Amino acid sequence: MRIARIEPFILHIPVTGGSIADSTHRISHWGVVGTKVVAEDGLTGYGFTGTHADLASDRLITACIRDCYAPLLVGEDASEHSRLWLKLARHPALQWVGRAGITQLALAAVDVALWDLKAKKAGVPLWHLLGGASKSKLEAYNTDIGWLSIPKDELVEGARMAVERDGFHRIKIKVGHADPMTDIGRLEAVRRAVGDHVTMAIDGNGKWDLPTCKRFCARAEGLDIFWFEEPLWYDDIGSHAELARSTAIPVALGEQLYTLDAFRAFVQAGAIHYVQPDVTRLGGITEYIQVAELALAHRLPVAPHAGEMSQVHVHLAYWHPATPVLEYIPWIKDAFADPAAVADGCFRRPEQPGAGTTPTRDAFARFSKPLA
Repeated sequence: MRIARIEPFILHIPVTGGSIADSTHRISHWGVVGTKVVAEDGLTGYGFTGTHADLASDRLITACIRDCYAPLLVGEDASEHSRLWLKLARHPALQWVGRAGITQLALAAVDVALWDLKAKKAGVPLWHLLGGASKSKLEAYNTDIGWLSIPKDELVEGARMAVERDGFHRIKIKVGHADPMTDIGRLEAVRRAVGDHVTMAIDGNGKWDLPTCKRFCARAEGLDIFWFEEPLWYDDIGSHAELARSTAIPVALGEQLYTLDAFRAFVQAGAIHYVQPDVTRLGGITEYIQVAELALAHRLPVAPHAGEMSQVHVHLAYWHPATPVLEYIPWIKDAFADPAAVADGCFRRPEQPGAGTTPTRDAFARFSKPLA
């Protein structure tokens, strides 16, 4: 499987309802920024990272793929993904300017494409290539009904419909208002609407400081919160560890961590209960596996950040034994040949060869953006 060429791409796909917001972000589109890896026999693998659809910064990622990684890959054997990952991740010049951010997002896209290509070559879905499914069903939790920008009445109705009409048993609600009591009121209303049998997690997107989180958790503990995701600034290990010691609400995080070493530091500090790796922040599937195995070794559950990456995360979640749940956000699923699908609150196990990352022709026609 010699690599013949690398072809980056940018897609900007509209989000639900035209706009969403959490405590720190507001977006109208999701960026699917990645690459095709074409083998000499014509077989093609696709990989991508996720962005806020900012064209200028998206082009930095595709430029890194085209100008930095492609020359290191063309002519190589695509099946040797471990060696190629090290060649890219530890390339001296790129390591000097990278190890996180743009170079890591670009590496993620390339690595996912290599795994997609390898699974297609074998004629099996990625979860099968990795060793087979470790579970017969994978529960989904619906985040798309819980954005901070959704008014309280609509939030309550959306949560009720997700449970009663769509069959979800798990939901996640965004928090992070200037007055945390506003969030308490919203959560109380949702809990009354969906009942005690529904799992309800919350997500702060790193907005609050430690004293605010402590006061909030003291009030929220009676609502049976499944986890508090990204309660504090993403890299603040000490404050996360102190919060974890001070509340019965489990702490979840990881979507903003870029390396295995970052996850190890949080685990060693006792600052994390649910490990949430994302192939787009880590160096793709190769480093994701390392993080999932780290979590398993410490008997911590893995709950991948969808980051609109359910297309590949559903494969990893079905395969890895430490993964009980996966986030559901449906923004980009219909842009792919094998869309991540949920029925009765569970993800369908994908069966097409590959990693689920092949965009449709229609998606390229409708959503493509120029690379320059």
